[in-house]
Amino acid sequence: MAESVKDRVIAIIAEQAVLEPSDVKMDSTLETLGIDSLGLVESIFAIEESFDVTVPFNANEPDKSDFDISSVAAIIAAVEGLVQARKG
Repeated sequence: MAESVKDRVIAIIAEQAVLEPSDVKMDSTLETLGIDSLGLVESIFAIEESFDVTVPFNANEPDKSDFDISSVAAIIAAVEGLVQARKG
């Protein structure tokens, strides 16, 4: 059975945070998980590679991004949207 988008995103975030996936909660923020700006960029690269999508995120101007990184749930929703758009 293929992993869901949610499970894969949580696994990527958990790896960056050096946590178990079960420690990553939907309402967690990257900051509360201990992921800094470099970890964020690495997470985005991993998401792009894992899902074969391009994440519309500029690390230099994160507030102007269309990619919501406010919580784990928001990241999952944004990735699901990118995956759906790619499938077209």
